[in-house]
Amino acid sequence: MQLETQAQENLVTTAPAAAGADPEALKGDESLIEDIRLLGRLLGDAVREHEGTAAFERIETIRRLSVAASRNGDAEADRNLDALLRALTAEEARTVIRAFSYFSHLANIAEDLHPLQQRARAQASGAFTGAPSLATTFARLRKAAVGAGKIAQALARGWISPVLTAHPTEVRRKSLLDAEHAIFKLLAAREHMRGKAERAQNEMQLRARVSQLWQTELLRHSRLTVRDEIENTLSYYRSTFLREIPRLYADIEQRLDGLRVPPFLRMGAWVGGDRDGNPNVTAESLSTALRMQCETVLRFYLIEVHELGAELSMSRRYAGCTKALEALAARSGDDNPHRDDEPYRRALIGVYSRLAGTLEKLTGGQAARHAVAPGEPYANSWALLADLVTIDESLRVHHSEVIATQRLEPLIRAVEVFGFHLATLDLRQSSDRHEETIAELLSAARVVDDYAALPEAEKQQLLLRLLGDPRPVRLPGATYSDRATSELTIMERALEMRRLYGDEAIRHYIISHTETVSDLLEVLLLQKECGLMRGTLDPRDAQRVIADLIIVPLFETIEDLRNAAPIMQEFYALPGILKLVVNSGGQQDVMLGYSDSNKDGGILTSIWELYRASTALAEFFASAPNVALRLFHGRGGTVGRGGGPSYDAILAQPPGTVNGQIRLTEQGEVIAAKYANPQIGHVNLELLVAATLEATLLSAHKTPAPEFLEAAEELSQAGMAAYRGLVYGAEGFVDFFFSSTPISEIASLNIGSRPASRKPSRRIEDLRAIPWSFSWAQARVALPGWYGFGSAIAHFIEEDEKARLALLRRMSEEWPFFRALLSNIDMILSKTDMSIAHHYAGLVEDKALAARIFGMIEAEHGRANDALEKLLGSKERLADNPTLARSLRHRFPYIAPLNYLQVELIRRHRAGERGEDIREGILMSINGIAAGLRNTG
Repeated sequence: MQLETQAQENLVTTAPAAAGADPEALKGDESLIEDIRLLGRLLGDAVREHEGTAAFERIETIRRLSVAASRNGDAEADRNLDALLRALTAEEARTVIRAFSYFSHLANIAEDLHPLQQRARAQASGAFTGAPSLATTFARLRKAAVGAGKIAQALARGWISPVLTAHPTEVRRKSLLDAEHAIFKLLAAREHMRGKAERAQNEMQLRARVSQLWQTELLRHSRLTVRDEIENTLSYYRSTFLREIPRLYADIEQRLDGLRVPPFLRMGAWVGGDRDGNPNVTAESLSTALRMQCETVLRFYLIEVHELGAELSMSRRYAGCTKALEALAARSGDDNPHRDDEPYRRALIGVYSRLAGTLEKLTGGQAARHAVAPGEPYANSWALLADLVTIDESLRVHHSEVIATQRLEPLIRAVEVFGFHLATLDLRQSSDRHEETIAELLSAARVVDDYAALPEAEKQQLLLRLLGDPRPVRLPGATYSDRATSELTIMERALEMRRLYGDEAIRHYIISHTETVSDLLEVLLLQKECGLMRGTLDPRDAQRVIADLIIVPLFETIEDLRNAAPIMQEFYALPGILKLVVNSGGQQDVMLGYSDSNKDGGILTSIWELYRASTALAEFFASAPNVALRLFHGRGGTVGRGGGPSYDAILAQPPGTVNGQIRLTEQGEVIAAKYANPQIGHVNLELLVAATLEATLLSAHKTPAPEFLEAAEELSQAGMAAYRGLVYGAEGFVDFFFSSTPISEIASLNIGSRPASRKPSRRIEDLRAIPWSFSWAQARVALPGWYGFGSAIAHFIEEDEKARLALLRRMSEEWPFFRALLSNIDMILSKTDMSIAHHYAGLVEDKALAARIFGMIEAEHGRANDALEKLLGSKERLADNPTLARSLRHRFPYIAPLNYLQVELIRRHRAGERGEDIREGILMSINGIAAGLRNTG
């Protein structure tokens, strides 16, 4: 079988999986198989054309052997495959890696497209599938007698915010994303083509795009700058958010019988403001990020207003207008006699002129078109909104409601949501840098010589005294260190940016590694010193004290999560704090770190302590008058970093912790997977809203049974003991990790501006959680996503297996939290492969060490699978998700050669063999494996 027909095997429906399957689902699989077969054939043609027949046949031989070894357990095929791959030159290996990597990318395109097509067909036919969607959620709300008014009220109080962040293991270049999006659109168009000539033309266009993809560099040859990361992030606004978010609002309002809701879904960003461990983020990058955000949204408005001006050609003779619209047209500066009778068009020319002036003032950019010269800049986005509302109201009064609804309302909604800032840019820095800066300020001012050495109680007392004193601590003309100056300059620049782009441009200050109350007070004092706080904590200032930035503690380690509620209770008990927060908007965000808590305590303890911390925080803030809690979930891409379906994760939150308010991080590959394509982006945004509504209106009072909570605590303790016994207790584990995974090679990949480790060390504690998880995923171990689970279950059922298994099964059926946990572990275990992982363990020079540590991992892997079999009733992973199970089963033979070649090239590289083909082959394999598994860190 040749490469062009490999797709038939890649996702072919096997008889057991298809038994009793829905015929319509099988039709979808057939269509999917056909599309992957087409893309595989085109890729094969590109390989043969550009690399030659010998290369093509070599790749095909590798594919056949891998299929036989992976699916059929053919030991001879496995030996032959290993020998063939070891014999490849570095150049040959690189070509093989490219072929299998690109096939994974192409298969992903088809797999992303077909659920959308099935969804569209179901909606067109009026079928109700029960799958997560806005329609499903509204049906559940209606069944629960939750009316449109109550839903609108919940949304009016709501705040849902995906926060886009940079990612140190982002492996896809934007050039590839653009090419893949073009292939997606061409593939999608085929569904509606019937004529042979039309389909042949489409295939030629696909052929050209696949050929382009083959000739496009997989890797970056220079490390990304912060500016590059900003530009990459902004591309998702242009492709998806600016248009799809207004469409989502329109869909929601239609389901609410026309009730209009204020903005509740808004975007957040970290790129350009997240300084924690990234020395490349400075005050200049903060300015650059907001300027680029502003330019992106203003140019979008300019295009929309220009197109509206072309469309709203209504004559005064046939379509009336309000006096306010006439006045707006008169102020436009447009005296062209040809448009004298077209007040709507003239009004929009005036709006365009003022937007052009705003663009020039805020960004220095020039508008592309000028019917009149750039006019007076808008003072803020509300002034622009007022002009658009004037036009909208006139259209509705004069029988043009359909035009207003279809064309003007989406722009009005965009301005409400995105303003002139596009997304709220968070500031983030580590608490130790704040302490260092405060210590320097206080030492220079001769307040205290060694602030850092003070006991916590004395720190709090001193900081409260300074926050109650109107006099600054910072000395005019004093010279501070570069590090302290950098921190102060960031705060000053934040004040400047808020004045320029609006208060929502920067609203949150996130404190990494929050461990004490003084960590919060230090940032408050920095705000006071830099003009971001007005008034003091002195009781005489109680009515007017305001802080511009919400102080957001980030609780990351297991210990930090356990201390989260006590720290917030102690903080709010301090004199003046409650009044300050209420005056400043009455909003308290608290960020919970999934990544580091997992790295610290393992999957079970991380998820459980997050649950407990959320519950305790919600209970405390329920009693805090006039302060609303908003939890900010620092979720990653993999299960080991809080990943998994966002819909399920939100529904699994403790009762009473959502309340319409949620922020969550979206990172790197996850952003690309969710939002690079506007149709997929719309669905993912819809699911965020749907889950938040259900968690707020349907799940708020479903308190889990006490025995469930007790069981979870016991599982957590046993799981953490097993996990830490390996990662922090097993002698030689660090050496094993650095030798048996591509962590060192990942650190050299030009994929982000942030270092892989917070400090120049090999300590697991200092390693960032993203490359930690990513490395294990590459080695097909995915250890952070499951290690400790099997031991925990075995320990829990040891006393009374029958009764305790019954309890665990009840927990799975009745408790969304536990059900989501099992589902995520099931999914991540389905992507592990101990036979491939064994090859990576072979990279460890100390064979005794390798055997000992890998033996521990392999034994726990067996326990984890045994535990899931007992709880879920099946030896097969993903038994309740046959579509994903089939996809993974038929993907694995195309991923395995990448793993084997990665191991071989790493072995050669570490043995001293050099050359660009070696290096690029390793880095390309990282890309291909990530694409095939659809998991990064």
